[in-house]
Order: sequence, then structure tokens, then C-alpha cells
Amino acid sequence: MLNLPLTPVQVPAGKEIATFAGGCFWCVEAVFSELDGVDKVISGYAGGIVKNPTYREVCSGSTQHAEAIQITFDPQKIGYSDLLYIFWHVHDPTTLNRQGADVGTQYRSAIYYHNDTQKAQAQASIAQAQTEAIWPNPFVTEITQFTNFYPAEDYHQSYYYANPSESYCTFVISPKMAKFRKKFANKLRPSGE
Repeated sequence: MLNLPLTPVQVPAGKEIATFAGGCFWCVEAVFSELDGVDKVISGYAGGIVKNPTYREVCSGSTQHAEAIQITFDPQKIGYSDLLYIFWHVHDPTTLNRQGADVGTQYRSAIYYHNDTQKAQAQASIAQAQTEAIWPNPFVTEITQFTNFYPAEDYHQSYYYANPSESYCTFVISPKMAKFRKKFANKLRPSGE
């Protein structure tokens, strides 16, 4: 196995970074983009063994990457624990290498922590979510130290908003967004921002 060096992450002053994989990145990117306190969400590939992989390579499963998002957020407005709580509700953390009809290791559930505080919060959050029985089955989410993240091709960025009439957006993402917006209305960015 190729052991890639840690990819440095540029974090703006006063901000933090979170990296999550929860199935198709189009779905989770759309959700986290609407949260108050989230400055930026990038769709990409995390945790694999190939530098700068392409979508086609990641989809083959040979690169060991997960489709993931990297979130830049203001911890004064929304905490990492809030992001984790939302993460448990917007994807199924109990299905190994699968989200709905999307199957393969690239669709695994994973948290890539950036420091020991995030690791501890992720471990506590998963234990709490399982205790609350948010999902009826045991969680299979990986909690792994961050090593790398490569932004996906431009056409993947803000995919849901750029392609609202595309069938995957209409039949898969839109229902998730409606459920998310209802449950987390108090966490949404004020309209117009």
C-alpha cells in the first residue's frame, strides 16, 4: 500500500475544517452548504492511496478514496458537534459501503478527524447517536485520522444547485433536502445569504 504524506489544509483564521464521507458527495454537500456558520463546502475524495484521483478512478474502487466533503466553518456560529449531529441524520451510517442505490467503498460512511479534539468529539457523538437509536442498526462509520483530500472535478461542485432538474437531484437529493430543512430549520443560513 502506498503511504501518501499528509495533505496540508489551509484553514482561514478563526475557522475550522471538517471532513466527512456520507455516500454520494452531491447529497451531503447540498445539506451542509445551507447551514448558518458554514463558509464553504467542497466535494472531493478522501482517504485513498492515489494522488489527485479522477472521478472515474474513484468509482472503480481501486484508489481506496471515499466520496467526501470538506467543510470550512465558523466555530463561533456552529460547532463541530453540531455538524456531527447533522451528519448522523442526513445519511445512513449503518450500511457498509453503501448509501441507497450507490454501492462501493467510495460510498462508505467516514469521519476524517483533523485533531485529537475532533477525534474525541466524533467518538462521543457516534456513541450518543447509537444510544439515541437514530438508526435501528449498529453504525459502521469509520473514524479515521485525516490524511488527504482532493477536490473533485468542477462539474461536481454545487451539483445539486446547478442541476436541480436532473433525475438524481429530483428523486434522491430533493427529498433528503426537504427532510433536512424541516428537521434543522433553526440551523439554516438566513435566506438571502
